[in-house]
Amino acid sequence: MGSCSLLSLTLCFLVLFNCCFAQIEQVSSRHGRQQQGQRRSQRSECQIDRINALEPARKIRSEAGVTEIWDENDEQFQCAGVVVIRHTINNRGLLGIHGAVFPGCPETFQSSGNSSQDRRESSEDQHQKVRQVREGDVVALPSGVADWFYNNGDSPLVLVQLLDTSNPANQLDQDFREFFLAGNPRRESQSQRSSYQRDQFEGQRGRQDEDESRRHQQERSRNVFSGFNEQILAEAFNIDTKLARRMQNENDNRGIIVRTQHELHVISPRQSQEEEERQQESRRSTRRRHEDNGVEETFCTARLKININDPEDADVFNPRAGRLTTVNSLNLPILRHVQLSAERGVLYQNALMSPYWNINAHSIMYITGGNGRIQIVGDNGQAVFDGQVRKGQVVTAPQNFAVVMKAGSQGLEWVSFKTNDNAQISQLAGRVSTIRALPEEVVANSFQISREDARRLKNNRDEVGVLSASRQSQYGRD
Repeated sequence: MGSCSLLSLTLCFLVLFNCCFAQIEQVSSRHGRQQQGQRRSQRSECQIDRINALEPARKIRSEAGVTEIWDENDEQFQCAGVVVIRHTINNRGLLGIHGAVFPGCPETFQSSGNSSQDRRESSEDQHQKVRQVREGDVVALPSGVADWFYNNGDSPLVLVQLLDTSNPANQLDQDFREFFLAGNPRRESQSQRSSYQRDQFEGQRGRQDEDESRRHQQERSRNVFSGFNEQILAEAFNIDTKLARRMQNENDNRGIIVRTQHELHVISPRQSQEEEERQQESRRSTRRRHEDNGVEETFCTARLKININDPEDADVFNPRAGRLTTVNSLNLPILRHVQLSAERGVLYQNALMSPYWNINAHSIMYITGGNGRIQIVGDNGQAVFDGQVRKGQVVTAPQNFAVVMKAGSQGLEWVSFKTNDNAQISQLAGRVSTIRALPEEVVANSFQISREDARRLKNNRDEVGVLSASRQSQYGRD
């Protein structure tokens, strides 16, 4: 329950989620493979003839920030089964430092306030773990987990959120739903996919009545406590009805992102302590990478985030071309349960990402900086996308569609969300490419070229993943 989100000084890359309304499941590797099969059967067929570089379709203003939502009815998002949302949180904005509440887990962070036998009179606070987040962090949350974010910096916090509506943990439908525990969210923050589909069937004639119904629904949109009887709510929490009514936030018009009255004070270790804990957790994760050690250890103490912004952590680096950094279930085990992964890419001026295709996932690319050109080719050999991209746009590359990316004069930076916890690609050019692995005779006969040309085609690029600009970088011809 609750809004799902993430932090940074300028941009906190992403938050990976299942839909925010199913119970947490413990997933074995075999079960994970079964989930992928279920994922395919739940989606409609991907019949994509044209892909566009998309910007947000609607904007929702709140007291302390702005929420922007991409059009979930676009066929590329329907094919991938995802929804993309961007939150901009002002200083002291509470969209939710980051907290996540796992059902049944203990309150492990405790203050040093005065205690008494009657806990109601104690000044001591206890809550579940609070995590410091920084620019470049990837945060993964299983379904059904309540969470919040707080901007304690001096600059606006921008976070990009991916919701996986086609994940098997979603027992409802393809609409995304965010269940708010507090506040008074506006109806526009919820999915408009069902209403769009109804419009397609009912036509223009019934839209006026539906618009009126939507306005009525917007007025009635509340948090989940507002639907309970206040007497029952007061009894459940052992409070008076006045406080129960305050929980329902009936007259709260602040929106999704609210401003705290004072600086938020929560129990959190010092930064040096957290860095040490992060290193220890990394070492423990390496030792038990593929082990399932029980629900409490898996979820209550699970590591939820990893940073992919540091060049020193790059998995692929070319000083003349750029770098790639991958986060998957091998270096962030919680992703086995979320069934998602991510990749951070940086291309220098005029450099290329080797042509490739995604073997086992769709890829939703969010452009974080620079400019460049992307081409995506479908199964019929026709380009479904060939265009320039810039910061803030989203482009989807469906599974097995061939992709090539070329940076412009400002370089090109992006983050790819992938719909598999261990997404893989097959490169078409370079030292570890499919073409390089083929025998010369096969290449020569397939393309009707000489053995010499086949040898050059195989061996002229000795780089991996990211390719430096060549003499043909301006698409020159012999």
